[in-house]
Amino acid sequence: MHYSVSGKGSPMVLVHGLSGSSRWWRRNLAALTQSHRVYSLDLSGYGSARRQRALSVRESAALIADWLEAEDLQGITLIGHSMGGHICIRVAADHPQRIENLVLVCASGLLKASAYRTALNLPRALVTGRKRFVPRILTDALLAGPLNLWRSASDLLKDSVQDCLPQISSRTLVVWGERDALVPLPLGELLAESIDGAQLAVIPHAGHVVMVDAPEAFNAAVLNFVDGPQVDE
Repeated sequence: MHYSVSGKGSPMVLVHGLSGSSRWWRRNLAALTQSHRVYSLDLSGYGSARRQRALSVRESAALIADWLEAEDLQGITLIGHSMGGHICIRVAADHPQRIENLVLVCASGLLKASAYRTALNLPRALVTGRKRFVPRILTDALLAGPLNLWRSASDLLKDSVQDCLPQISSRTLVVWGERDALVPLPLGELLAESIDGAQLAVIPHAGHVVMVDAPEAFNAAVLNFVDGPQVDE
């Protein structure tokens, strides 16, 4: 696993999704680092850690938990997109003492489908998102390689988080793109309903990579949840 750090303030950890990298948060860092020390991760097998073998959801969650302990991070805002959200659910459920805020962005933890059927939805997911971001998606997927992508996709589709959702005690925000074709909005609504006290923020016109499709709305939703309403000076 690889990570970069920027900003000052309480810790915020960003975990990308399948075929992603820390670069997927580029449109969010300027806003988030104004009040937080932001750690942007590249999971094993992806981004700057692409030469490694991709780990399973549970292995990635265990590695992140060990890293949080080694860094002695407390009062964390943990933000995960898609597969990253799936991983973050397990981290928050198993280590509630460290995670103050949990933000789940189009998380895959309740998705029930075959890898083949999910692959069929990928072209539609690309079309409903920001077109200028497609080269970044394809480049990161190519760098990760087909074996890591298949290993991760097969594993996450077999790993349901339904049983561990009642264990989450962190303040939780579920953020979803209204037009998500990969992990549809009803799954986001179900996820929010299954976590005690969770809030749901639906971003209009955004697709699966909501923090790229609508960065201003995404940043505002996250910072309003974590720090309270933002007041323009």
